Amino acid sequence: MPEAAPYSGDIVDSHHHIWRVADLPWLSGPMVPRIFGPYEAIRRDYLIDEYAAEATACGITESVYVQTNWPLDRVVDEVRWLRDVHAETGRPSAVVAAADLFDDDTPQVLRRQAALTPLVRGIRQQLHWHERPEFRFATAPDRMKDPVLRKNLGALADLGWLFELQVFPEQLADAAGLVAAFPDVTFVLVHAGMLIGQEYVEPWRAGLSALAELPNVVVKLTGQGTFVHRVEPELISFVAGEVLARFGAGRAMFGTNFPVERLWTTMPELVGAWKDALAHLPPADQQAVFAGTARRVYGLGG
Repeated sequence: MPEAAPYSGDIVDSHHHIWRVADLPWLSGPMVPRIFGPYEAIRRDYLIDEYAAEATACGITESVYVQTNWPLDRVVDEVRWLRDVHAETGRPSAVVAAADLFDDDTPQVLRRQAALTPLVRGIRQQLHWHERPEFRFATAPDRMKDPVLRKNLGALADLGWLFELQVFPEQLADAAGLVAAFPDVTFVLVHAGMLIGQEYVEPWRAGLSALAELPNVVVKLTGQGTFVHRVEPELISFVAGEVLARFGAGRAMFGTNFPVERLWTTMPELVGAWKDALAHLPPADQQAVFAGTARRVYGLGG
């Protein structure tokens, strides 16, 4: 058997942020407990030049910006800003925007975003709910059943946009029902289903298996430091193995989740940990996870 070799090709970062603190009340306001722990170190501007310097040094050649929870009445402004950043710098390569999918008027907001730039590929609205308040984003655990949300997912289908699905393990069964109802929408499971801890492994595995049966789901291998607040090679290997066994490399993609992950690591350490975790895979599978899947899902040029 050939010796395992870490990936050495170019990388597409499927999940990162940039921001100006002035646009984000959650970041500039009072410190409160949050899902990723203390966050003083990222309460500052993190702009495209800083991201690009870090990313380029790690072999990242294309990237997907994911919305950063601007106020919902400013989600068009967020897209306009990203359009202008891209015009000046050539980055990011694609944008996942935000919208209030629980609002009847959202289809016209989506059309306004689409008219601004072809960079927009989809929408993320975080639906994760948990009994612990600092883990909670959605207002209730059953928001995936909301008829307005479902109507607006139909509007995403009309635009050819995807939906970034961010839920916890115990919500994955409901998520499978939602995904099955919209076979024409690609759903991107954020942070590999957000495995909080060992006690959630069984519902997480079951949920991944249910979602893997649905061909319109792909998975982001991202955010594995969220709950442990460090780069944990064993956790990364475990999550990657469980995801790839169900979805295969053609439905999985790497992302940095920077600058959030910067709270506990550097980008070279993070990228290196994922390369090591996947080094046993055939080169074609490594290429898919680190670049090919994201290029296909987000329609990037390569």
